[in-house]
Amino acid sequence: MRLWTVHPRYLDVKGLTAVWREGLLARAVLLGRTRGYVNHPQLVRFRAAPDPVAAVNAYLAEVLAESRRRGYRFNASLVDQAQAAPMAETEGQLAYEWAHLLRKLADRAPDLRRAFAAVDRPDPHPLFTLVPGPVRDWEKR
Repeated sequence: MRLWTVHPRYLDVKGLTAVWREGLLARAVLLGRTRGYVNHPQLVRFRAAPDPVAAVNAYLAEVLAESRRRGYRFNASLVDQAQAAPMAETEGQLAYEWAHLLRKLADRAPDLRRAFAAVDRPDPHPLFTLVPGPVRDWEKR
């Protein structure tokens, strides 16, 4: 499971569809609808939100919006449209994920990787507000 800090516009088609599925799985976990993945480290920051389900719904709403910009047909009925307070995420976490994504794109979508070559610091997903700090302890490296 990877719930990216980077804005979904940077994801290739495989990454965008994966984050949609994984976000829906995260929502199911937070709603208590599954027994798997309940201790997944990617859920730490969502569980810390005042309303974890609203936070993951807001996260998924932006993934859905990106899918629509690309002409995809993700099922909007699977997500409750909710407002959530912005969540703090560290600059180090964003930088780590950006490097990770660029490595994936080099293999899966080299043209997209080249298109992002000049991007030093990508925009974060709109749910996240960047704060100074290192890669998060929950990140598996």
